[in-house]
Amino acid sequence: MLLQVSWVRHRDIHLLTVGRYTYTSDQRFRAIHHPHTEDWSLQIKYPQHRDSGIYECQISTTPHMSHFVHLNVIEPSTEIIGAPDLYIESGSTINLTCVVKDSPEPPAYIFWNHNNAIISYDSPRGGVSVITEKGDTTTSFLLIQNARPSDSGQYTCNPSNAKSKSVTVHVLNGEYPAAMQRAGQPHHRAPLNHPLLVLVSALVSSLLCSIGMLRLPSRSGGGRRTSAHSPPPPPSSTSFVPS
Repeated sequence: MLLQVSWVRHRDIHLLTVGRYTYTSDQRFRAIHHPHTEDWSLQIKYPQHRDSGIYECQISTTPHMSHFVHLNVIEPSTEIIGAPDLYIESGSTINLTCVVKDSPEPPAYIFWNHNNAIISYDSPRGGVSVITEKGDTTTSFLLIQNARPSDSGQYTCNPSNAKSKSVTVHVLNGEYPAAMQRAGQPHHRAPLNHPLLVLVSALVSSLLCSIGMLRLPSRSGGGRRTSAHSPPPPPSSTSFVPS
């Protein structure tokens, strides 16, 4: 018996796909079947916050079986420690720290701007370097030695997969505000939260349903099977009409 796999979005009780056929005008959605496997994926290109919610994979057994997936779309965030203003003592080292969080993968690159111009690390000024540590949380350190008044201005951190963030640096002579960053004084990083959330790529998200995960009901039992943390299934009388 050839089984059909369907995907339903619970936010609006919308039938998205049946087999490889798509029943939505939103071209970001499509079903993918891997040959010689029982795996069916619902692919969502360019996921948005509104795509968050519960998706149901239905198998065309009698009665039909279901598997529920809760998708949470998170946008990566950027933070510069000490923003929006940093006061630096002339002659000390400027240490700007940019943190990229909640990203499903490290940014491919991070570049820095000073007053809207890309910073060149081999400029005649010298003493400018960047250290980037990639991981679940990616951190980029911009180091500028022997700070001078001309180094004042707006610095912007630009990750490839998140919004940019800026800080205004003030290099001072003689006046020492309490918030001044002094030479040799390390940054104290703010604690980073690691929420247990389903992360999705900024480009493609896939929800996987395997027929092998949903075993056929025995003759004596029957009924639908859900995941351990699945919400209650919709009423059996609900019908899904392709839009």
